[in-house]
Amino acid sequence: MTDGALETHLVATAERRLARYLDFLRIPSISGIPEHAGDCRRAADQLAGDLRAAGLEHVDVSETGGHPIVYADWLHAAGAPTVLLYGHYDVQPVDPLDEWQAPPFEPIVRDGRVLARGASDDKSNISIALAAAEALIATRGALPVNLRFVFEGEEESSSVHLEPWLAGNAARLAADVALVADSGFFAGNLPAITVGLRGLAAAEIHVRGPFQDVHSGVFGGAIENPINALASIIAGLKGADGRIRIPGFYDDVVPLSDAERVALAALPLDEEALRLELDVPALVGESGWTTTERRGARPTLDVNGIWGGFSGEGSKTIIPGRAHAKITCRLVADQDPDRIFAHLRDYVMQIAPPGVRVEVVSTGGGRPTLTPHDQPATRAYARALEATFGRAPLFVREGGSVPVAASFASILGLPVTVMGFMPPNGNFHAPNEWMDMANFETGIRALAAFFDEFAANPGA
Repeated sequence: MTDGALETHLVATAERRLARYLDFLRIPSISGIPEHAGDCRRAADQLAGDLRAAGLEHVDVSETGGHPIVYADWLHAAGAPTVLLYGHYDVQPVDPLDEWQAPPFEPIVRDGRVLARGASDDKSNISIALAAAEALIATRGALPVNLRFVFEGEEESSSVHLEPWLAGNAARLAADVALVADSGFFAGNLPAITVGLRGLAAAEIHVRGPFQDVHSGVFGGAIENPINALASIIAGLKGADGRIRIPGFYDDVVPLSDAERVALAALPLDEEALRLELDVPALVGESGWTTTERRGARPTLDVNGIWGGFSGEGSKTIIPGRAHAKITCRLVADQDPDRIFAHLRDYVMQIAPPGVRVEVVSTGGGRPTLTPHDQPATRAYARALEATFGRAPLFVREGGSVPVAASFASILGLPVTVMGFMPPNGNFHAPNEWMDMANFETGIRALAAFFDEFAANPGA
């Protein structure tokens, strides 16, 4: 429960806090599109200014060779534990633009929701963390814990510069726990703590046929069509049972124990409600596994995009010269993204039909994370969630990927607790992304309560 002075301050500053959040959302910080590099820089600079205004110290917009990393700290809680809190200020592209209810970088507030790109992932969690620290400093003059903030700008484009930056800054990142603020709640908007995150292996397949598009009447039947070849390759990656056919793909998967399957089965997922929400005829996936297991505890392979040839109005009778596809594999413990990419590349080359040239290119990856339920920071966060949201949190395995969670463990040697307040159906990476403002405001109070809980019981 929030103390009186803190609650009074949060109520009094709600409008100002909302305005700052909306200003943050207006910046189109799309890290994966080079034309938005200036916007990513602007988001980093705005965030740095907000951190200084909130009372954080040693604020630094740190160069990386890509989009900058914003660092800040407050280190005056003698004898208290140190929390390193991570988030990312970059966002996904907005296509298809015509499916948005409003322009994606002109946030609107309606029916208790904020709609904009980044409203949930991950500008909500950054804004919550900033507001919690600001409120505690404003009302108490101090934080109960020592706090380091690390906010990056390339999470949505594979975090290619983050690991070298972590290694190069290890001394100033010393902490007792890494708090990764990039997750949300479970179906039904139930408070949850993510204890498992899938890793990622991303790739592109490029198929080249004739030197350019050619006449399908003159050359049809004499040469291979790159789009047909690509379709054949994609069809060969998975079987009708949903199982991925790539040799070696499942070799390193840590099997679920009977107890883990029982725990996953106990999560209150309404499959029919999920089906209706997504407007699909059925929920499908790898046979032999439940929907909950497939979403968070099993690896996947999906085609994210495919292009080539003619797609305009009317017809154009050609055999295209090129065809392309983007592929991502979500990975579980202990799969290695480099090994998975090598298996994918080798298998694609094996099943590619003759008559075309095929190239498979890695576009990034990250390792999966599996953290214990009983580490002290996770227990403190669970108590804080229950005190503020009114119910004990669920422990879930999340299907998405936050590769930095594994980086904090492997590079800095830190235990990791994943936190966040995004609604489970917040349209992340999709049109009409939104954030629940009740989650937002209560999340500020929950994070402040976590700092108190962890300071009072750092080993419990």
